[in-house]
Amino acid sequence: MDSLRDTPRPTKQQRGITLVEATVTLAILATLVCGAAPSFSGLIDRQRLRGLAAQLASDVQFVRSASVWRHEPLRLSFYSTAWGSCYVVHSGAPSQCSCVANAPAAVCTGDAVQLKTVSVPASGGLSVRVNVASILFDPLHGTSTPTGTLRVVSATAGSIHHVVNVLGRVRTCTPGGSPALPGYRSC
Repeated sequence: MDSLRDTPRPTKQQRGITLVEATVTLAILATLVCGAAPSFSGLIDRQRLRGLAAQLASDVQFVRSASVWRHEPLRLSFYSTAWGSCYVVHSGAPSQCSCVANAPAAVCTGDAVQLKTVSVPASGGLSVRVNVASILFDPLHGTSTPTGTLRVVSATAGSIHHVVNVLGRVRTCTPGGSPALPGYRSC
């Protein structure tokens, strides 16, 4: 009978994982996620900056071609307010349109007609900064007066500049060839 006690018993198969294994796995995953979160945040900020810059460049071309197509002088006017910045594509004088916080469209007076408004709330970390208040596009030649530099600025990701020349064309660049924004010329 003693020989039966000496025979090895079959071991019990483990199913699933132990609490210790689960805890160690979760700790490793939490460490990896916390390390990757800042780089994801930077990626998102850069993509938002690039998106707004692309939209602004597209809108400059839009107002230029709309002016020629409509046979009417059109403006691209810029406004900076306490809640953020915005720009408006409109007819009429620069002072005839203005932006309103949290409104989908600009408020225009007199015979001015608003075609497009883009609002950039300061809470998003982006702004549009310009060295001109308004650019007028001529319908006969497609030219712009005055020329200007339009800067899309992110508090964390840098800035992208659009230089609008007298022909209404846009040259895009970043100051100093920012390594955080590859693919752009250096200003």
